[in-house]
Amino acid sequence: MSPLNSTFFNATTVHPEYFFVSGLSGIPHTKYYYVFLCFVYALSVLGNTFVMFMIYADHCLHSPKYIAVFNLAVSDLCVSTALVPPLIDTFLFKSQLISYEACLSNMFFVFWFLFMQSFSLTVLSYDRCVAICFPLRYNEIITTKSMLVITTILWIIAGLAILIPVLFINRLSFCKSIVINSYFCDHGPTFRLACNDYTPSYMMGWIQPIVIFWLPLLFITGTYICIARALLKIATASERLKAMKTCTSHLILVGVYYFPICIIYGAIGSIVHHNVRIINASLAMVLPPMLNPIIYSLKTEEFTESIKKQYRRHKIHITVMNK
Repeated sequence: MSPLNSTFFNATTVHPEYFFVSGLSGIPHTKYYYVFLCFVYALSVLGNTFVMFMIYADHCLHSPKYIAVFNLAVSDLCVSTALVPPLIDTFLFKSQLISYEACLSNMFFVFWFLFMQSFSLTVLSYDRCVAICFPLRYNEIITTKSMLVITTILWIIAGLAILIPVLFINRLSFCKSIVINSYFCDHGPTFRLACNDYTPSYMMGWIQPIVIFWLPLLFITGTYICIARALLKIATASERLKAMKTCTSHLILVGVYYFPICIIYGAIGSIVHHNVRIINASLAMVLPPMLNPIIYSLKTEEFTESIKKQYRRHKIHITVMNK
């Protein structure tokens, strides 16, 4: 056993004092890729902060739909912050050793916010489904209170969905290796290092994607089947197109988020080289938080009008101040 795999162990708890996060291996100049992720993170912070500010500042956007949009922006910002700064510290500053407690904390927060992204997209699909299929009852069904209750419950569910696997990992003994073959404290590569029975963690590794990703995606697909049926009942093509435009931004967000996940958890994801898997997974986690604000700014008419209104107000204010 190499010194890296045999040191840093606590003999009483059979938990390592540290884990070693391997990251990309055998690829020259990988630091440029991590710098790219840092650049993407900076854009994500700016974009999602801008979206949250616009929703907060414009009373016209204080609606149930934009509570869900605000919630998505928060989860986007949080997942990027939980992942990228530690990643930069780990690989650009060569601090690949991470304490056992910090590793489990990192795992919890990255997956908590990642799960919440999936749930936020599900809530937005529910909102669009009710708006198009039951337009006369929309204000009765989708209220500010109901949206706040739904999002709060989903935050709790997402937290419990990763807290349970983390607690299972904490019960494992690590006496073989401390090298995590990933770019952060990923669930699968971590529990597979255990030297005792990790069947519960293995089962959670199979159940989690189904509950957190596939069921929400199935729900979103079902909502759009209902939306498509409702659109076919609309008499005029112009009204049908207008209704479809309210869904385009959400459909793009769904594609940006779920397509890479389908690759990661699909058949291809299990047979590719771990470097390809790391690059695909890292891009799947950092690109959607950057793209979501851009998509909403450009593809949502209400949001675009709000930006124009804030710009005109700011321009008038500057003109008055200069006189």
